[in-house]
Amino acid sequence: MLKIYHVPRTRSMRLIWLCEELALPYELVPIDFSPAYRASPEWRRLNPVGKVPAISDGDFSMFESGAIVEHLLDCHGNGRLRPAAGTRERAAYLQWSWFAEATFARPLGDIAQHTAIKPPEQRIPAVVEDARGRALLCLDALDAAVPGGRHLVGDAFTAADIMMGYSGMLARRFGVLDPAKHPKADAYMKRLEARPAYAKANA
Repeated sequence: MLKIYHVPRTRSMRLIWLCEELALPYELVPIDFSPAYRASPEWRRLNPVGKVPAISDGDFSMFESGAIVEHLLDCHGNGRLRPAAGTRERAAYLQWSWFAEATFARPLGDIAQHTAIKPPEQRIPAVVEDARGRALLCLDALDAAVPGGRHLVGDAFTAADIMMGYSGMLARRFGVLDPAKHPKADAYMKRLEARPAYAKANA
């Protein structure tokens, strides 16, 4: 059976969410998120840089959440949650999936590092200020992309929304997503948060 190595409020929630949407069986394996365990040979065999998530299925293992999402859709999606290859809708799907991780999550990670993760003496307020500005630009783009009850790829919920949902969750956590300033992005996140699979992934 597919195993998802999980730490709450990390990118592993994307994989749980996807499996719940697909009704794909999986085993959740909680891991010790301490620096010592993540540096251990045992964990580095699954994720060579010591991060989460990772999956295993028999003798096969894989890391990197966005890549795992695509792999699971290839193997188990049966055409669900992803537009057909070669279409403009697929191009939009890829654009927003990559944007969610490569562009939006990056400044949110900088905020996390310099407000919560690094020791206080290593935190740099200027980094937080710069990262917040970059994250707000991403929210401007998201606000423009999801008017009137839409998802990222038209009216259909796709795995791009799963990718974006995690980044949006971080934006809420760090106080970057202000409903008054980005009402459409806020409404979009509320639509995602109302999905039972989202709730299960964040239980």
